[in-house]
Amino acid sequence: MSGHDFVFRRWLVRRWQQLRARWPDTHSGNVRDDIELVRRQYLESEQRFRALLESLPRVAVQGYDRERCVIYWNEASARLYGYSAAEAQGQPLEKLIIPASMRESVVQAHQAWVRKGIEIPAEELELQHKSGGPVPVFSHHVMLGEHTENPLMFCVDVDLSDQKQAYRELDFATRFDALTRLPNRQTFEAQLDEAIAHCRRQDAGIVLVYLDIDDFVAVNDALGYEQGDRLLIELTRRLHKVTRASDIMSRLSGDEFVIAFPMSRRKEVLLQLIHKIEQALHSPFLVDGSRHQVTACLGISFYPENGETARELIRNADVAKNRAKLDGPGSVWFYDQQLHDQLLHQHRLVDRLANALDSGELSLHYQPQVSAASGRIDNLEALLRWQPAEGPPISPAEFIPLAERSDLIHRLGDWVMETACQQRVLWRDAGLAIGRIDINFSGRQMSRPDVFQRFEDCLARHGLGPQDIGLELTENVLIEADDRILRGLRRLHDLGFRIAIDDFGTGYSSLSYLKHFPVTALKIDRTFVRDAPDQPKDRAIMEAAIFIGHRLGLEVVAEGVENREQLALIREMRCDLVQGFYFFRPMPTVEMERVLGGLVTGDPGISG
Repeated sequence: MSGHDFVFRRWLVRRWQQLRARWPDTHSGNVRDDIELVRRQYLESEQRFRALLESLPRVAVQGYDRERCVIYWNEASARLYGYSAAEAQGQPLEKLIIPASMRESVVQAHQAWVRKGIEIPAEELELQHKSGGPVPVFSHHVMLGEHTENPLMFCVDVDLSDQKQAYRELDFATRFDALTRLPNRQTFEAQLDEAIAHCRRQDAGIVLVYLDIDDFVAVNDALGYEQGDRLLIELTRRLHKVTRASDIMSRLSGDEFVIAFPMSRRKEVLLQLIHKIEQALHSPFLVDGSRHQVTACLGISFYPENGETARELIRNADVAKNRAKLDGPGSVWFYDQQLHDQLLHQHRLVDRLANALDSGELSLHYQPQVSAASGRIDNLEALLRWQPAEGPPISPAEFIPLAERSDLIHRLGDWVMETACQQRVLWRDAGLAIGRIDINFSGRQMSRPDVFQRFEDCLARHGLGPQDIGLELTENVLIEADDRILRGLRRLHDLGFRIAIDDFGTGYSSLSYLKHFPVTALKIDRTFVRDAPDQPKDRAIMEAAIFIGHRLGLEVVAEGVENREQLALIREMRCDLVQGFYFFRPMPTVEMERVLGGLVTGDPGISG
């Protein structure tokens, strides 16, 4: 007898007893008609009920007898658990969809309800699919015939798979990086703090490596973001291969990763760890059919020497990484307190420099370039100076690199252009004998898309032209220049502007590059000038640079001339111009005006 038949028969008996009590036996025919009517109503009701259960696509309903064997299994149950109604019929609940770890507790709960009336509460459960996989549901239980010999339990299960999947995806998104599937910063910090606590108990150390891919912006610009993402995924795969299961790794930002090596002793494994990471970068990355070599700067901090919390270790490794980037691509730097203090000082100096732009603490000094043959002033170089309202002057060698690592270099560049042009106009209107003022451009300034337009616009506002203002660039800036920069320089060259390579000989020093660059002058670095009288190799380099410069039609300037012996050597080599303390030091505007007005001569010792 099925569960439904049993329930119907029990209901029908009660209904018969009710009808017999209401009508005498003489009316038995009418009673039978009533019973038949009730039976039809019940069957219609049951059909509607069955249709309702089958029409609920995500509500699985199962019926179980006293021994927990299946007596009813709707279509939603078949979809949810993988068993057809025929497969499920007569099978015990606990062996069908209950995981092994839950079976005993399910049997006990059912028996407690049947024997003691203790209901099974509705709750979220993780049951079992025919394949063995988990099935998350919200399960509600109903007992029919609770106090009879044949109680029936019906389970109504709502599929929670979509909700659970959404929760898992949300949980993953809040704790992991979607691209590399590595822990994000928050998760990494929690994992690292746990590792620190463990290492503290074991009296062990941790090495933390902060990895920053060099110039990854250029990779994205050249290949596109999709290809850049593929490179990051491949890098993650390589890093997994060189780390242990106990090591912790995270992608903190677009091109920055951190790796923690717990239970590591600094002296024993440090060089080996660095070597492993560098090896992961050593082989070119195959992206979109072409090979790309990638380097990265590494900053390293240690537990417990450099911090006792995850945030301290990450921050200090970041400080070390930033210091490594100053040394160029592929550099490695270790954190120490002196480094931290130095970078903190630099950070504060950048803030002070920003204020200096607005408070009038900056000025231009001017150093003449004079004819090596006659000593006559030919041009001036504008040099930026910073005199704070309080304290000693701050050297350009200290604050210019800081400005280049921030957007301040663009404000400084604009200020220098504007100030130099204003001064050139003032001296022109005053009738002072002056040729041209040269200003310096850094590589970071060149990265600004509109740098050349701003330069030309500035000159146009002041009514100046190529004969009034020139440019000086280091050779490294030119060699690293892209097509946009070279096109801009060629335009200025064609307009007649003087473009000089400053500090020549200290960069890549390949004379063959000169034929490709739109330049008009070379400035030989002071180190060669200083040592040329006593060092034959430096003398040979100077002679070669001057000879090739002249053969290419370039003007040659010797920087850092400080004594008569150096000047004599330069004249012997037929260098065109001289710049140095032997004639003039860099001087402020007022003093420069006295020189230009003839009140101060350029004889040695007078202008110092």
